[in-house]
Amino acid sequence: GDAIGVIAIDGTIDYDGSTASPEGLKAQLDQAEANPHIKAVVLRVNSGGGTATAGEEMAAYVRDFSKPIVVSSASMNASAAYEISSQADYIFTAKTTAIGAIGTAMQVTDVSGLLDKLGITIDNITSAESKDSSYGTRPLTDEERAYYQAMVDSINKTFVENVAAGRNMTTDEVSALATGMTFTGMDAVGNGLADEIGTREDAIDKAADLGGARNYTVVSLEPSSSD
Repeated sequence: GDAIGVIAIDGTIDYDGSTASPEGLKAQLDQAEANPHIKAVVLRVNSGGGTATAGEEMAAYVRDFSKPIVVSSASMNASAAYEISSQADYIFTAKTTAIGAIGTAMQVTDVSGLLDKLGITIDNITSAESKDSSYGTRPLTDEERAYYQAMVDSINKTFVENVAAGRNMTTDEVSALATGMTFTGMDAVGNGLADEIGTREDAIDKAADLGGARNYTVVSLEPSSSD
């Protein structure tokens, strides 16, 4: 009979082979795509985000999936996790879900002052002047800081554009919400980042409706385990 597949995206978005990774998510989506009984998929998302590139890849897999996808947001659906969610056909959130956090961050730690106090000298032998700029053994130059800022802005532009396309919003509308901060689920429904307040079961019912499933069962799609 008909079935609705549930995929849990739980934890940091990264390249670890779980369903919170591009490889893991695609494997489960491919399984759902190939199974004629599975009429739609629910993504149960509980993640504060992670690696920008992994989120970009996973968002593309959700966008290109041929069957309906509905998101059920747990306690957190933020940053790269939200970029993925934005490509779904419908987004449910709890009232108290922390959702959104559209933004990009990069961190470079400068420990050179501590090294000086400890009397430690580090010589970086590099092929280019800025090759050691992210090593943390010296402050960034103004030029390097401007370079990294431009990189962050470029990555964030992709994030904003993906959300705008997935949520049928303009880039200006999304940019106004791209504060890097999360919203409550209630605010997200009001500003367009989510569609409705609801539970996991509500998301499953919506997916069944979008997929035309009747008298359906619910199946969990998970990576296969091996010894």
